Amino acid sequence: MFGESSERETQPHALGSFNARDCEGLVVHSRRGMLKAGLAGLAGLSLTELLKVRSEAARSGVPMAAGKSVILLWLAGGPSHIDTWDTKPDRPPENRGPFSVIQTKVPGVNLCEHLPKQAAMLDKFSIIRSFDARGSDHGPNRIFQTGNREARPRTNPVGDMYPAIGSVVAKHHGANQRAVPPYAAFIKSETHVAYGGYLGKQYDPFIADYSTKLPVYTDVGVDTGKVTRGDAFRLPSNLTHEQLYRRRDLLRQMNQLREYLEDGMDGLDAYRRMAVDMLVGGRMQHALDISQEPEKIRHRYGSHLWHQQALLARRMVEAGVAFVTIDLSYHGASGTWDNHGDNIPPYGGISKGLRPLLPLLDHLLTTLVGDLDERGMLDDVLLIAMGEFGRSPQLGTQGSTDGRNHWPRVMSVIMAGGGFRHGQVIGSTEKDGGNINTRPVTPGDLAATIYHHMGVPLDTTYTDFSGRPRFIVDHGEPIAELI
Repeated sequence: MFGESSERETQPHALGSFNARDCEGLVVHSRRGMLKAGLAGLAGLSLTELLKVRSEAARSGVPMAAGKSVILLWLAGGPSHIDTWDTKPDRPPENRGPFSVIQTKVPGVNLCEHLPKQAAMLDKFSIIRSFDARGSDHGPNRIFQTGNREARPRTNPVGDMYPAIGSVVAKHHGANQRAVPPYAAFIKSETHVAYGGYLGKQYDPFIADYSTKLPVYTDVGVDTGKVTRGDAFRLPSNLTHEQLYRRRDLLRQMNQLREYLEDGMDGLDAYRRMAVDMLVGGRMQHALDISQEPEKIRHRYGSHLWHQQALLARRMVEAGVAFVTIDLSYHGASGTWDNHGDNIPPYGGISKGLRPLLPLLDHLLTTLVGDLDERGMLDDVLLIAMGEFGRSPQLGTQGSTDGRNHWPRVMSVIMAGGGFRHGQVIGSTEKDGGNINTRPVTPGDLAATIYHHMGVPLDTTYTDFSGRPRFIVDHGEPIAELI
C-alpha cells in the first residue's frame, strides 16, 4: 500500500479486508464513479469506511455507554461443555469423559480438573450451561456472532449478510476514543468471524494480525520460532506523515464536488481525516506495540500466541476499541476446538486434542480478568468465551475412542466483567449433558445482553437489501440473572 513495490503489495496486511483494489460496484464510466475513484486515489487510504461511527450516533441523540467494551474469545470448532464447564462426574466413563473434576470457589460448582485457575476465582465468572445452539454451524460462524438464527450461510443464501454484533456496536456505539477502530479482530481464518453484512463493509472488523508482531504457529499448535512482520502501519520511505496530511488537506479543498455525489459520500473528508489520524496519530500503533508493555506484565501473560493476543486485546480496549474478537484457533478450517477424535489430525479427541488447550485457556481467562480488575477496567469490559456449539454426550465418533461430535442442542458459555453479577451458574442440562434442562438461553439473548452493556437500544433496526427494516435483536432479551 501507499506506493510500495509490487512484491510488498502481495503480502497480507491488516487492511486487506477492505479490498482496496476491488471495485465494489464502482463504474468509472459515470461521473460519480470517476469522482469517487479520484477521491480515493488522492487520499491513498483504504481505512475510511471503518471510521464512520460516532457522528451518526451523536446525531441520533442516543445516549452512549462511554468507555464500555467487549472482548470475545472465539473457541472455533465448538468446545466440549461436558469436559469443561458442565462436568458430569457421576456418569459412566463413556459419558463423563476422561477428566476428573475439582471444587471451585462457588460452593457446589465443579469444573474440569484442567481449569484450576478458573476454579479458584469462579466468583468473578458466570457460567451459562443452557445455551441453545440449534442451527449453529462451523465457519462461516454467524449465528452466535450475530445473535440471529437466520445468519446461516450454509443454508441461507443471505446468511452472511446479518451484521456481526461487533459491527452493530461499531455503528451505534463507535470507538471510545478517536483514531482507533470501533471493532477489531485477530483471526486465523476469515470464516471464523462475522462482518458488517447489511450495514456495509465500513463496519467490518479491523484485522489486527499484521499490525503487530506475533509468534507464528503451525496448524497443530507448534511454535515455529518465526514472528509476523507487524508492519502494516509502516509508511514507505517515500511517503512522510507531512505528505499524508497534505493529501487530507487537498481533500478538504474539494468540497465543491460534494454536490455530484450521493448521500453515502457525505462527510467523506471527515472520515478520511480520521483514517489519516489513525495511521499517523499513533494511538492504535502504540496499542498494538506489545514491547511498550512492562516486562512484568508481558511475563505474566506469557509468550504463547493466544496469550499475547489477549494482552493486545486489553491494550486495544484501553486505547478505545469497543469490540475485540480473538479467534483462538491454530487451524483455519473448522477450528482447533473441533475435537472429533485422536485419529483426526489436527484436532484430536478429548484427551489428545482438548486437554492441551485447557491450561492455555485457563491461564488466558484468569490473567486477563485479573489484569482488567487491577486496572479498574473489569466493570467496563465484558469478557465472553464461547464456540459455536457443544459436543455429544457419548465419547467415540468417526472411529475414535474419545472424540465427541457436534452437538448444537446445548453448549456452555463463560462470562466475566461488564459490571454484571457473577459467581453463579445459569441454567442446567439433563443428567448426561445432552439437552437443556432449565433456563434456555438463545443467541438473541446473548446479543441483547451485549447491547445492554454497550448502551445500544434493543429496538434499533437496520435495512436489508429489499428495504425491509430488521431488528438487531432477534427474539431475545438481556440475561436477567446477570444484570
